[in-house]
Amino acid sequence: MQNFPNELLSEIRVQLEEEKKLLEARIDELVKQDPFSDPDRLTDNAASDRDADEESAHDRFTAIIEELRMKRKKIDDALLRVSTGDYGFCTKCGNMIDTDRLSILPTATLCKTCEEKKKRT
Repeated sequence: MQNFPNELLSEIRVQLEEEKKLLEARIDELVKQDPFSDPDRLTDNAASDRDADEESAHDRFTAIIEELRMKRKKIDDALLRVSTGDYGFCTKCGNMIDTDRLSILPTATLCKTCEEKKKRT
């Protein structure tokens, strides 16, 4: 098995860690903005149309937060692969993933060939 270039690995680790911090900050911000996070909401006797608006906003916040958490999970998985020495290798065929692909999508787990095969099936 080839070794992944250390200088690229260091750059990617920094990039992943920075992106993770940004995601965590965004998640925290959205959780605070979620209308359902307001404890006073439970005792508020608002009109039913306001409740419907809050419910809709809550659903949007929940969907966005879930998507950001999935991105964070992919980053955590990539950082784990960096620390174990598995980063940059296709989880399907074991070949090295093209560094251009990883610079665009640093959480990629499949090489271009295996990704295309996956899309076709």
